[in-house]
Amino acid sequence: MKLLFELPDAEKRIVSERLGNEQILYCTPADLNEKGKKSDGWVVVTRIKILFLEEGRIKKEFDITEGRGYASVSMVGNGILEAVFNGEPQIIARYTMRHVPRYAYIARALNVLSEGREPHIVSGEDENVCPKCGRRLPRGSKVCPKCMDRMSALKKLGQVVKPYWSLIGIALLLFWLVTALSLITPYLYRVFIDDVLMAERRDIKLILFFVGSIALVQSLNTLVTVLRGRVMIKVGSNIAAELRSMVYTKIQELSLSYIQKRKTGDLMNRINSDTNRIKEFIQHQTTTGINQIITLIGICIVLFVTNWKLALLVILPTPFVTVSIRLIWKKIHAMYHRCWKTWDKANSLLQDILSGIRVVKSFGQEEKEILRFKKASRKYADVSGNAEKVFNTVFPIYGFFMGIGQFFVLYYGSQLVLGEKMKLGQLVQFTQYVSMLYGPLSFMSFLPRMFADAMNAIGRVFEIIDEEPEIADTGHVVHHRIKGRVEFRNVTFGYQSHEPVLENINLEVSPGEMIGLVGHSGAGKSTLINLIMRLYDVDDGQILIDGIDIRDIPLQDLRSQIGVVLQETFLFSGTILDNIRYSKPDATMDEIIMAAKIANAHDFIVKFPDGYDTKVGENGYNLSGGERQRIAIARAILHNPRILILDEATASLDTESEQLIQEALARLVKDRTTFAIAHRLSTLKNANRLMVIDKGKKAELGTHDELLKKKGIYYGLVMAQRQMFKVRGAKAGS
Repeated sequence: MKLLFELPDAEKRIVSERLGNEQILYCTPADLNEKGKKSDGWVVVTRIKILFLEEGRIKKEFDITEGRGYASVSMVGNGILEAVFNGEPQIIARYTMRHVPRYAYIARALNVLSEGREPHIVSGEDENVCPKCGRRLPRGSKVCPKCMDRMSALKKLGQVVKPYWSLIGIALLLFWLVTALSLITPYLYRVFIDDVLMAERRDIKLILFFVGSIALVQSLNTLVTVLRGRVMIKVGSNIAAELRSMVYTKIQELSLSYIQKRKTGDLMNRINSDTNRIKEFIQHQTTTGINQIITLIGICIVLFVTNWKLALLVILPTPFVTVSIRLIWKKIHAMYHRCWKTWDKANSLLQDILSGIRVVKSFGQEEKEILRFKKASRKYADVSGNAEKVFNTVFPIYGFFMGIGQFFVLYYGSQLVLGEKMKLGQLVQFTQYVSMLYGPLSFMSFLPRMFADAMNAIGRVFEIIDEEPEIADTGHVVHHRIKGRVEFRNVTFGYQSHEPVLENINLEVSPGEMIGLVGHSGAGKSTLINLIMRLYDVDDGQILIDGIDIRDIPLQDLRSQIGVVLQETFLFSGTILDNIRYSKPDATMDEIIMAAKIANAHDFIVKFPDGYDTKVGENGYNLSGGERQRIAIARAILHNPRILILDEATASLDTESEQLIQEALARLVKDRTTFAIAHRLSTLKNANRLMVIDKGKKAELGTHDELLKKKGIYYGLVMAQRQMFKVRGAKAGS
């Protein structure tokens, strides 16, 4: 989301005169006046001042350090940026609801500036409207189909196509050959009719010669068409494979925050559907278009050379039909756009239902979901049916009127033949060329739609390819063998930088120390371990490993030395062996078995008929929750990490298995720096220290006994859990 807009020239001069060389940090529209009416206003923020401009002049000016409690407040139909100055609340600016999220970031930045600190407030949110035309952007995309730079997109595609120019050159030669062969056939018919069939003396040898020639030309035409098709299939398939690889590679490189903001289905569409649309456009529509254009030019030349008056009769209806189809095209396009939106909603509903099928069945809501999907499916059928009715009514009529010129040619041409001003063969040749003319004309009317669809797909694909990852190696990387000292220095972070999840965290962890992270759900425990793995970068402060900022350690080096067992265990489709070996592809069988034994997984694995070659199914559905968790632990053990992260690592285990895993983990964490999250506080009994996180801040730090003596937040959590277990025990006893 844009936070630094370009001021209009008049306002820019005013601000420059007032601020001089002072840097503008944020500049955003404030499009409502004090009475809530539309206006041209701006809020300009530097490190020192806030300026509010309206109608080309500065109306308000504030010193940032004099204000407290800056906030973007949502009102009824609008929002306000307000703060307290000298004990009095004041409204700085008013704006429409579309700018409310934008000002939430700015309010956070102003609060940081008011404390004398440097703000690191940036917006990772996408704009939902095009900054040029103001149209709403397609969901999950930052590319406006109307305003996209088509030439730039085609140049980028050209770079991908570049290795295949030689094949495309061969295809173009074949196109010319196909066109030439197509134009020869009517000429042979003309000569055959005029010089053989209409001759006084009919020679059977000549008849056989011309019949054979026509057959040979058409055979060659078929052969060349097949060759051309094969060449373009090879080009299209290679380009699609290259694009799929590029998109998938870039998705792997992109930051977790970017991926989580997009639906899985949308990313899959970029990899599969959009690249296939590009392939179809290159392989079929582009090739057909080139062929039709060449054919159209060739036929027009021949028609006007043969008889320019007849040629004019042929093309006479074309301008009128073209204008009429352009007038109705917007309506047809809008109808198909509604089809797409309806289909998208039905598809999303289907994905939700199938993803949550267990919940559906658990609550016996099958009938309800069937009705919901039937309703969505019926709506799509109605909308698409109406669109197809219009399309299949309009375009046959359009084709008929496009071909009206042929009737004029037959009538006028027959008069010429009867008046002996034209031979019969010439008329047949002319009518054959005319019938060949309407195919290219009809295709050209559809080409804008095909081109627009292809450009949308190209834009969506290169939107991903051109995206810069938020988390990337710096220019001065430090390759480092981790020893395990971890330090948090004034760490502040929020998934939206204006809403910190962690704030001003300070912590020093010695090599080999185990730190238990404790707190209510949503306190920021998982966020803390995400930062250690550098799935996200801190907004403010530093995380250091062995005294080195983790942003200076190459991502591959960092993550290859961190082992993780997450709360949500994920197993890939494949065998148990594949899933354990995932963390170390070159591991030997002995190493894998040893890791499985430490994780208490070996015994249940060997009981399967296929042992380690047992297929686990999609996300391990063939295994119990405890078995999946133990395989995940074995995977982490095999990784042999220097830093270990356990996020509810024993949550899915029964009491007996948990005891065995606790013993295994006690061996695993030895001499490794470990961060462990557990809601069941008894599982953190081996931790050297516990850090209690409350509302994103470090609330308490110490050993289990020290924190109990303080009788603070940790003490309250322990007492609450003990009471809960007592209640469960009483219920079990009864």
